[in-house]
Amino acid sequence: MDPKVVKSDLVLILDFGSQYTHLITRRIRSLSVFSLCISGTSSLSSITSLNPKVVILSGGPHSVHSDDSPSFPDGFIEWAQSNGVFVLGICYGLQLIVQRLGGEVRVGEKREYGRMEIEVEKSCGIFGGKEVGDRQVVWMSHGDEAARLPNGFKVVARSQQGAVAAVEDQERRFYGLQYHPEVTHSPEEMETLRYFLFDVCAVNAGWKMEDVMDEEIKVINNTVGPDDHVICALSGGVDSTVAATLVHKAIGDRLHCVFVDNGLLRYKERERVMETFERDLNLPVTCVDATDQFLSKLKGVVDPEMKRKIIGKEFICIFDAFAQELEHKLGKKTAFLVQGTLYPDVIESCPPPGTGRTHSHTIKSHHNVGGLPKDMKLKLIEPLKLLFKDEVRQLGRILRVPEPFLKRHPFPGPGLAVRVLGDVTESNSLDILRQVDEIFIQSIKDAGIYDSIWQAFAVFLPVKSVGVQGDQRTHTHVVALRAVTSQDGMTADWYNFEHEFLDDVARKICNSVRGVNRVVQDITSKPPSTIEWE
Repeated sequence: MDPKVVKSDLVLILDFGSQYTHLITRRIRSLSVFSLCISGTSSLSSITSLNPKVVILSGGPHSVHSDDSPSFPDGFIEWAQSNGVFVLGICYGLQLIVQRLGGEVRVGEKREYGRMEIEVEKSCGIFGGKEVGDRQVVWMSHGDEAARLPNGFKVVARSQQGAVAAVEDQERRFYGLQYHPEVTHSPEEMETLRYFLFDVCAVNAGWKMEDVMDEEIKVINNTVGPDDHVICALSGGVDSTVAATLVHKAIGDRLHCVFVDNGLLRYKERERVMETFERDLNLPVTCVDATDQFLSKLKGVVDPEMKRKIIGKEFICIFDAFAQELEHKLGKKTAFLVQGTLYPDVIESCPPPGTGRTHSHTIKSHHNVGGLPKDMKLKLIEPLKLLFKDEVRQLGRILRVPEPFLKRHPFPGPGLAVRVLGDVTESNSLDILRQVDEIFIQSIKDAGIYDSIWQAFAVFLPVKSVGVQGDQRTHTHVVALRAVTSQDGMTADWYNFEHEFLDDVARKICNSVRGVNRVVQDITSKPPSTIEWE
């Protein structure tokens, strides 16, 4: 996606491993400015080829004193200065600037974590809209601090403990914040970013979904030949549906959608989804029942990564077979596969820089990123891979995808396989989970709170507990309920249900679902947990 096409200057984030890095991208895009995030250890040519107007160096868990601490490439400083590029370092990014430009960073006498008040010492640059002596509460997370600044730099704000909180060298266009302006814990975070981008850097804002749609249609048409046919893997979720609708708008009936029932779907999901595709979206969809194929391969598998890999491989086998059938029907090969990969999928499937990790150590392999086999015959088309979930919903509205469909909660590509902990084929775990999940979701809808929740689902635990049902002792299964709020799925808070609601749902589940005698609630945020259990 070319920033020039979407009529916006590019703000490029170099990621050094902070858990908040993705929030910088989200905050900037919310200001109608195009922003991308790449590894902080990317080559200089990778950075310069994107032609950013602003580069932001993210925070990270590292210390600049460590021999293996990640850093921007040699020549970056010289390139930024000679091309008039603005550079903002956040937390670890500030310390990198100070160290690489000849200053000194040392271990702080007092570490600063959490909310902290800072005071403006100079009304200029990034604090040009403030007065000397103005104070604001920010979010700190650092142990090292800038002890001596490089030549040309000056301190513009300090923390209440006297540590350097903000620095700048206006002549060379280098700026630094020791705190995280991107997190919501900093009340004035958006104003700081807005002032820096528009008043200091004079960034041009023009990021609009309409432009994104037009650009992606052009990319699709330039990728797919005029006589080529394309397969789209429809999961029934928002992402793949918007991707399919976008590609259908670009190439029309040369798109062939396939919906796979892998035996890991929710209660009556197949019937409900197919009805929506045919009635509301007018998409050409073929339904393939591959329940036996998937479940036979998953029998005995308990490792969540292995389950994801197996499911990803089986999906591709089905798509390859579907492509061969189309070839016989059309008289030519189908070369492309459309997937609804999103930006969080890409980010979470890549290890943070400076860890020395490979993809086998990532948070989790997404079926449409890390779960695909290397020998896949079809070429991928991923028109949404630079978008977050809420941006995909915006695009869906422009494409006239029905609003109730756009508001559906996310559902993982591996389906219920990552919500049944352990072997999905053991006993009747899938049937039990479907019933529990249906009661939970329908209760949420009946309570009128479905749209207030990012994602809600049930989890089948590999645990049995003792209970009393019908005056008899039981020893049956435990299920967990999970509901979270989020903006983009990268971070999340657990949803605080009313006690009466939870009591009602737990009673319905235990009274209606044979084989369950205990219901628990997951009240963990992300981080430290992921949203899904596996």
